Amino acid sequence: MKIKDIPWDNRPGIRLKTEGVSNLANSELLAIVIGRGNYKENALDISNRVLKSYNFDKMSDLSFHELKDEFKNQVPAMKIQAMYEIFRRTNKLKKIGSKTKIKTAEDVYNYYVDQLHDKKKEHLYALFLDTQNQIISEELISIGILNASLIHPREIFNPAIKASSNSIILIHNHPSGICTPSKEDETITKRLSDAGDLLDIKLLDHIIVGKNDYCSLREKGLID
Repeated sequence: MKIKDIPWDNRPGIRLKTEGVSNLANSELLAIVIGRGNYKENALDISNRVLKSYNFDKMSDLSFHELKDEFKNQVPAMKIQAMYEIFRRTNKLKKIGSKTKIKTAEDVYNYYVDQLHDKKKEHLYALFLDTQNQIISEELISIGILNASLIHPREIFNPAIKASSNSIILIHNHPSGICTPSKEDETITKRLSDAGDLLDIKLLDHIIVGKNDYCSLREKGLID
């Protein structure tokens, strides 16, 4: 059955307009996102089939290729990955807008875990804080294996100065899932901590995000 064969009032798009988005079933919402089906299944049939195996939470963990296999098409896979990325960025903007205050290393981990836990390459972020340890802004510093010879303090502290930051926290992931710091991690941390002391912009911590855990280099005694 094609969507056009479903009675007009029961079509997902029409129900959204007449009854409101909150009244739609999960399969109807997903059908609207993917847009159209194929010659064998309509969008609603595809949604019902996929939702038998994955709820929305589990679906967010699927890679592009896994989504493509499930939906048998790359277009809905791209739409769904884009949808989840919009969710993540929106949630982060809400946190920044509400002046999120960082009190512990676990706060930083919770702030970044959804964004970093499934990255295939190392991503280094700097989080810029005010005098109350509230988030001012963040910046992606580098992508790829961290190397002390490639990470220069100016890449961290120039944006910190522009943001009038009182302190910074570094965050990066280990794609292996193991959050034990490497020698390079320790070298970079020491170098940036010393630079921060000179500029009076303190490096509060360097958090390494693993698969299900994190490591705080401050808690390990590597930052004064």
